[in-house]
Amino acid sequence: MRSCFILAGVAILASGGARVGVAAGPGLHATSVVRVDSRSGRLVRRVVAPSLASRSGNKSGSDAAAWRKAVGVDQLVEEAARKHNVDPLLIHSVIQVESQYNPFAVSPKGAAGLMQLIPATARRFGVKNSFDPRQNIDAGVRYLKYLQDLFQDDRLALAAYNAGEGSVVEHQWIPPYRETQEYVRRVREKYAELKNLAEKGTESSTPDGPGYRPVESFIDSEGRLHLRTR
Repeated sequence: MRSCFILAGVAILASGGARVGVAAGPGLHATSVVRVDSRSGRLVRRVVAPSLASRSGNKSGSDAAAWRKAVGVDQLVEEAARKHNVDPLLIHSVIQVESQYNPFAVSPKGAAGLMQLIPATARRFGVKNSFDPRQNIDAGVRYLKYLQDLFQDDRLALAAYNAGEGSVVEHQWIPPYRETQEYVRRVREKYAELKNLAEKGTESSTPDGPGYRPVESFIDSEGRLHLRTR
């Protein structure tokens, strides 16, 4: 088995990399490229996605806004927010910091998709395709809700989303990792910005995405929480 793996790696190296098509939905396709890292000898995966803003000729817009519209992120976020009782503005904040709304985003550590699910988290929540926006967002929100319930503090929930719940438990606070501390700061700043816009009833004019409509919440006669935009 090991010799087969080595031969496969040699074949990939010799051919300049293996390419496989991946899809995030109808009309949303990218190419997954697997290469051998010359320094470590490990297989490294990279997904090459098209630039939607530039492809559509939108000079003033951004890929984040284009991806968000093309994927239909708003509806998927609203569905997941209602289903798992998580503020949709917090979900948008996480997605924007994690992937800039790119469903094909892949981190150096292998986290994939809109909410950057690592393979272990994807398996944990039954995700078959991390590049599928609906699966990715639903699993990411389920994980975020689990962390909120576990730590009872959004700061710790976000820290655990980035560094893992074990790290937060070990340090009994936000782990002393620069990446994690910066991540928590960025998401919280974005979240505060979106809540402020929602309270004012204004729309975001930033190049990172289209406007956010104010969110209303109510509880029906059966005690279920509903979230909707005005």
